[in-house]
Parts: sequence; C-alpha cells; structure tokens
Amino acid sequence: MEDRRLSRTEFIAMCALLFATVAFSIDAMLPALPRIGAELTPDNLNHAQFIITSFVLGIGVGTFIAGPLSDSFGRKRVILGGAALYLVGASLAGTASSLELVLLGRVIQGLGAAAPRVVALAVVRDLYAGRDMAKIVSFVMMIFTLLPAIAPSIGAIIIHFVGWRGIFGAFLLFSLVSIAWYAIRQPETLPPDRRRPLRVGPLWRALREVVSNPIARTATLVQTLIFSVLFMTLSSVQQIFDIHFGRGDSFPLWFAFIAVIAGSASFTNAMLVGHLGMRFLIRTTLSVQVVLSAVMCGMLWAGLWPEWLEFPAYVVWSITLFGMLGLTVGNLNALAMEPLGHIAGMAASVIGALATVGSVVLAAPVGQAFDGTPRPLATGAFLAVTAALILMRRVPDR
Repeated sequence: MEDRRLSRTEFIAMCALLFATVAFSIDAMLPALPRIGAELTPDNLNHAQFIITSFVLGIGVGTFIAGPLSDSFGRKRVILGGAALYLVGASLAGTASSLELVLLGRVIQGLGAAAPRVVALAVVRDLYAGRDMAKIVSFVMMIFTLLPAIAPSIGAIIIHFVGWRGIFGAFLLFSLVSIAWYAIRQPETLPPDRRRPLRVGPLWRALREVVSNPIARTATLVQTLIFSVLFMTLSSVQQIFDIHFGRGDSFPLWFAFIAVIAGSASFTNAMLVGHLGMRFLIRTTLSVQVVLSAVMCGMLWAGLWPEWLEFPAYVVWSITLFGMLGLTVGNLNALAMEPLGHIAGMAASVIGALATVGSVVLAAPVGQAFDGTPRPLATGAFLAVTAALILMRRVPDR
C-alpha cells in the first residue's frame, strides 16, 4: 500500500479540500439567509434556516449510501459520482424560483457532498489507523477551517455583485477544482481483493457490527450531540449577530475571527492526542464546555450580562463551541472506527449518517425557536454537551 500513498502533506491538503466542500456549502450561505428569507419566505424568516438543515439532512442520508458503495466499487468511483450529484443539486438550487425547489436542490447537493465527506474519511482509514488517523484528521480539520473562516465573506462579496444565486456558481467552481485534484493525484486505496459485494446480507451484518460495538455506538451518540451544537449555532448565528446585536453588516468578519481562532483547536489536538489519548481530550473538552455553556445560559436567562460585556462574552463562547469540534470530532471518529477497519466504508457511513441525521433532528427545533436572543441556542447547547459528557464517561479507558 505504500506505493499508493501521496506525501503526507499533499494527502492532508487534498483531504482538507474534499472535507471543506461541506463546510463551504454551509458557511457561504449564511450571509444569504436574510435575502433568501425576504424573497422566498417573507412571512416567516426563520424558515430560511432550512437552507442549512436541508443540506445537512441530504448529507446524512447520502452518508449512509456512500460508504457501502465505496466498499463495493472502490473509493474513487463513488467520490466522483457524488461530486456529479452535488453539481446537479447546486445548479437546481441556484436557479429555483421557490423556497421548496431551493430546499430540494440543497438536499440533492447534500446527497452528493456526502460522498467526498464520508469516503474521504474511509480513504484516510485505508492508509492510517488509531492515533495516526486522529492526527491526520485533526490536521485536515485545521486546514479546512481556514476556508469556512472566509466563506461568509466570499458569500457576502458574491451577494453584493451578483445576488445570492451567484453563491451556487461558486459551489460549482469549488467542487470542480477539489474533485479534479483528487481524480488526478490520488490512486485508488481499496484494491479489488478487499472490496465487499453489494448484497443485503453482508451490508446488514456490517451494520449490526457497527451498531452492536459499544465503543462505536457511544462515540456515535456523542458525535451526534456535538454536531447538533454546531448546527444549532450555524442555523441562528447570523440572526443573532444581526437582530440581537445589530452587527449584521460586520457578521462575515466576526465569523472569520471566530473560525480562525477556533481552528487552532484542531492543531492543538493533533499535538496532544499522541501523548494524552483520545478519551482524555474528549472528556476534558466536554467538561469545560458544560461549565461555559451553563454560565452563558444562566446569565442570559437571568439578564445579568452588562450591556458592554454581553457581545464579547458571546463571541468568546462561540469560539469555544467551534473549537470543541476540533478537540473531539477527529478523536471520536478514530475511536469509533478503530475496531472496524475491515468494514471502514460501512462504518464511516453508519457513524456519519446517524450522527448527521440525528444532529439535524436535535438542532432544527432550536433554530426555529429563535426569539431574537441567544437564549434558545445557549439552552440547547448546554443540554447537548451535558448529555455528551455523561455518555463519554461510560467509555472505558481501554
């Protein structure tokens, strides 16, 4: 397998761009939500949040399909096929005349984006395992965080010159560039003799193995709760900046600041995971976040924040929410997949699908509960991270 490996630097950069398809497709849309809401759903502006959650739902469903297909037909064919579907969805959403058609396009876009997301993780697992895999994923997350940091600014610039529909043109261009890099440079990592036939029996047995493994099951539930916090935040962050704090015009810059600072968490994790271990870092991060979210939630509901302090406190807290992903998600994926290398594609699919769909189910009501303040978000985040910490404490050290 050594002759199939790119240099580690190029491999990390390429995977980061594939992973970033999802983040760019979400974050670049954030500045467009008020425009889309005013144009397509003026009677209920909160419905524009479904632009985010419909895409994530498509990812969740597509994730379940992409992994088994990649185990049967190879990683490369499935990633390229998913990219083609993503292009179709982006084209539909960008030309749609109603919110319903935009949402349909976003679901199709998400279905397609699932392939680069989940199969790229299986590619990493084909070549690396355990703490080495956790390091690779952490570096990937650190790099791709830089793109989401500037994605809202890119979206805002596009909106200014050509309107919100132009953002979907940027999605098309981004996907073409990332998939061309993968197609040209990365050899297939799953040779024919390691592929599994696409039959109901083997798929069902693989699904049962993933779900019945206690570590994989718990890590997936914890990941679901952590992702739910991410999507709660993304669904309402633009409205919080605009409506509650009156900083809608500067939102892309603040979001970039938050994302860049939070991105250092992935680098920190990559440096520490080999010494401290995945379990310790996950538990410690969740413990700290429970305390921070409890303080934020309590102060908001009690109305105790001084006016001059509330915005800085919210920004700092937002940094810790996004930073929590860098210190947990790569570790949770590696933890869940460590005993499942022989079914890496199926394992990545089941874990990713359950975590993504479950997180949308948890996040959507919090987003729709937006009342002009950060209180629903703070409450939802506190409950989610508390439940995640309780579950994580049940995972044995070895």
